[in-house]
Amino acid sequence: MAIIDFGGVKEEVVTREEFPMTRALEVLKQETIAVIGYGVQGPAQALNLRDNGFSIIVGQAKKIQRDWDRAVADGWEPGKTLFDIEEAAEKGTIVKMLVSDAAQKAIWPVIKPRLKAGDALYFSHGFSIVYQDQTGVVPPENVDVILVAPKGSGLNVRRNFLSGAGINSSFAVEQDATGRARERCIALGIGVGSGYLFPTTFRQEVYSDLTGERGVLMGALAGIMEAQYEVLRANGHSPSEAFNETVEELTESLIRLVGENGMDWMYSNCSATAQRGALDWRPRFKAAVLPVFHWLYDRVASGKETARVLESTGGPDYQAELQKELQEMGNSELWLAGRATRSLRPKEAPRAIAADTKGVGGRGQN
Repeated sequence: MAIIDFGGVKEEVVTREEFPMTRALEVLKQETIAVIGYGVQGPAQALNLRDNGFSIIVGQAKKIQRDWDRAVADGWEPGKTLFDIEEAAEKGTIVKMLVSDAAQKAIWPVIKPRLKAGDALYFSHGFSIVYQDQTGVVPPENVDVILVAPKGSGLNVRRNFLSGAGINSSFAVEQDATGRARERCIALGIGVGSGYLFPTTFRQEVYSDLTGERGVLMGALAGIMEAQYEVLRANGHSPSEAFNETVEELTESLIRLVGENGMDWMYSNCSATAQRGALDWRPRFKAAVLPVFHWLYDRVASGKETARVLESTGGPDYQAELQKELQEMGNSELWLAGRATRSLRPKEAPRAIAADTKGVGGRGQN
């Protein structure tokens, strides 16, 4: 493993150079990988593995017609490479549990009796194993239990694979019944197109993932956007101006600079006015939200967030209720303004002009 310095803390990571695709294919050459679920992560991981030359089958419930039809459209053949969940689990030597967390609880009684000694049970989220007192997912002792968690949505796992960039993933071994669990795990991580792999545990993965989704990645981000937009609108700013200053400049400019070179670099390439204000207000926002993040992490660690997920997503009317919540968000003025803004973006980027990037994040002079 390569040793990388992450801000003064040295960590071991696995790169494509030290564990190339040829080695991954060799490790898994006798395996049949059964991808269970063709909803969010399933399509991306299955297609990436297939494109890389691994032996893949898909298990999908026919009653979820949308996902079954999507699998067929992607070239999976019923009776050959596409099966119902029970048959795919029976055929696979590596069973990848890529249905939703609530669905994993529901299908576990079907999966468990079909696992054979020496098989590997694979997850992309530590949820079912860490909170097994709530999910009932307790693997038999004679199978490997492994995890590869791409740090992105299924859509981006596939997009990044097609672009050649890959997406970073964490990996973990919960149970090594064969003595090959770690090697199998890393090979699968390389196979799905990871840019690099960093070690974790099932517990650490699910704690960080649940906190991140509810926090900076989705929940906090959306909440902060809504708050700023409402304040600007309440003070007479137009929807276009409020949206551009809240969302568009972030997503189309600033966050890209952060991704390229870091927050400090983005700050140093902003106007002096934007820079000074950001430096002054950053600690105030941190002080305001830090207690919320402690509260959030405690709820994750205690299992309260898991209970909320299983209670709300496992019901028969969940999809209908979810659509109501999403429509409420999508039909808010903020995101209707966003729809209009996106429609006005140039279809083709203008030719780049050689110049420095001073002035990003503010139009004043430096």
